[in-house]
Amino acid sequence: MQTLTVGLGERSYPIHIGSGLLDQAALLQQAVPHKRVAIVSNTTVAPLYLGKLRQTLQSIGVRSEEIILPDGEAYKNSDTLNLIYDALLKNRCERSTPLIALGGGVVGDMTGYAAATYLRGVPFIQIPTTLLAQVDSSVGGKTGINHPLGKNMIGAFYQPKLVLADTDTLNTLPDNELSAGLAEVIKYGLIRDLPFLDWLEQNMDKLLARDTAALQYAIARSCQNKAEVVAADERESGERALLNLGHTFGHAIESGMGYGNWLHGDGVAAGTIMAADLSQRLGWISALDVMRIRKLFERARLPVTAPELGVEKYLELMGLDKKVEGGKMRFVLLKQIGHAVVYGDVPPVLLRQTLQACCGGVHD
Repeated sequence: MQTLTVGLGERSYPIHIGSGLLDQAALLQQAVPHKRVAIVSNTTVAPLYLGKLRQTLQSIGVRSEEIILPDGEAYKNSDTLNLIYDALLKNRCERSTPLIALGGGVVGDMTGYAAATYLRGVPFIQIPTTLLAQVDSSVGGKTGINHPLGKNMIGAFYQPKLVLADTDTLNTLPDNELSAGLAEVIKYGLIRDLPFLDWLEQNMDKLLARDTAALQYAIARSCQNKAEVVAADERESGERALLNLGHTFGHAIESGMGYGNWLHGDGVAAGTIMAADLSQRLGWISALDVMRIRKLFERARLPVTAPELGVEKYLELMGLDKKVEGGKMRFVLLKQIGHAVVYGDVPPVLLRQTLQACCGGVHD
């Protein structure tokens, strides 16, 4: 097992990464001071791992209320959020009752937001079961739900007490979801960790084959990168925005195609190619750089062409991005591979050229 720390003063917390962690009650014990928790999971993950978590908690005398949500990005909304509140109120859960998120990014984001707002704040624990959640969404305290007009537009910064990333849960992850997680892994190499990008190019086949050591290394390296960024800029006033490489385009794809039709990681992959294309048009990176990025995403079995929504639709959806400032769109772009910047002075003609050049992909 490896343990990293997200350094936020009194609100610092550990990230434990390794195999068989769901069986290790001692890891949970310090974050569960009382004898009751509420576990939030979904219809896909609960049959696989809820019983094991329940048994581990019972071994230290902790009983659990269990809240099972429908699975999918399409349910990351206020109606499903109310199912969590309803269960918490019905079971008279108190301020001292931690919420445990057992699932992927949707479960983690929604549970975290419920924890931030129920009784004005209760403790919560992240147990991410997808690669994407283990390397990204479970770390850093971003919580929230989608709105019909935009992804993650309603939410709060609210840090967990603990992140428990059991790599064994990746054994049941569908291949397309493993690839979706790799989009966020590749992102760290592109924005700030060039040696890691080199390592990914050398080890992509091992990751796709679910080599345990390779996966644990990639998860730990990704979490270390994110922990450093979050510690320096918890509320995204500066450096943390760089973690959104590809996300302005990617969120537009997810929203425009209807939530759940494109996986988040697929949207990020296609969006990152668009960001790279735009970076090249600005004269910052070369065509060879763009080709290198494209090839790595292709090797990870990720889409490199965005769907054809129409230029005006993309512009409308991107206008709702959370990085918009003073009515101006701001993009995370690459000054060079391994060095990203937030840039708000993109000439509209170049943006339109990118949207026209990168769209038209068919998605299975």
